Amino acid sequence: MKKIEAIIRHFKLEDIKSALSDCGVEGMTITEVKGFGRQKGHTEMYRGNEYAIDFVPKVKVEVVVSDDNVKAVIDTIMDQAQTGQMGDGKIFITDLEEAIRIRTGETGKDAV
Repeated sequence: MKKIEAIIRHFKLEDIKSALSDCGVEGMTITEVKGFGRQKGHTEMYRGNEYAIDFVPKVKVEVVVSDDNVKAVIDTIMDQAQTGQMGDGKIFITDLEEAIRIRTGETGKDAV
């Protein structure tokens, strides 16, 4: 099993959610996050004053998938999240040692 974390733009969330559902992903966790990468934030004007926005708001999508579904999920996220502009986000993939469903005690693939 793999855990896939994607940091994406807010307005891409619905597209990614729909595409992942079509791809067979049955569950996901969404978190609103703030951070910066190469773009290093930006500045905004408010009431005539300029303010530095150091941390850019993004959305983190987390899904757990079987090893044989990883490429399809990554390709789906890439297709839906990519605008070609700086700040499109990142995808992180980690090995997941175990998953346990609390309600039933199921483990591994059955828990997901």
